[in-house]
Amino acid sequence: MTREGPDSAGPTQLTSGRITREEIVAFFDRRQEAVDDLDAAALAADYAEDCFVESPAVGTLRGPAEVEKASRAWFEAFPDLKLRSESLVIDGNRAVQVAMLEGTDIGGFMGLPPTGKMFRVPVVLICEFKGGRIVRERRIYDFTSVLVQIGVLKAKPV
Repeated sequence: MTREGPDSAGPTQLTSGRITREEIVAFFDRRQEAVDDLDAAALAADYAEDCFVESPAVGTLRGPAEVEKASRAWFEAFPDLKLRSESLVIDGNRAVQVAMLEGTDIGGFMGLPPTGKMFRVPVVLICEFKGGRIVRERRIYDFTSVLVQIGVLKAKPV
């Protein structure tokens, strides 16, 4: 599904290079729709060509193609993936989203057979915008906890 325009999930193109608070809120609303639809291409369209994304699961991603590939891998492994936003803090061209990420390992994660087990972890996304797209994003979550919860990694109780 292709979405364009101010009321759609397509990226916002700004002529001034500045993004308003209202545009950032709308941006995250559109991204929520893309996650709900498991639409990796729509998510990737929100990133600038020269973007970089720091992620505990995959390291550093550069460019929308790598973001799309990583998003698709998560959506295939966890076809019931949900991102539930709890708060959004906006300061100029930066935004911090605090959310809960959850899903069930139905499709197999990282090339391993599916475990059928669920995970649930808090996540923080720190985004910087330029020209209506994300140029830098830092994802903060406990990736080890994801692996333990889905049964891929064993951990001894403390």
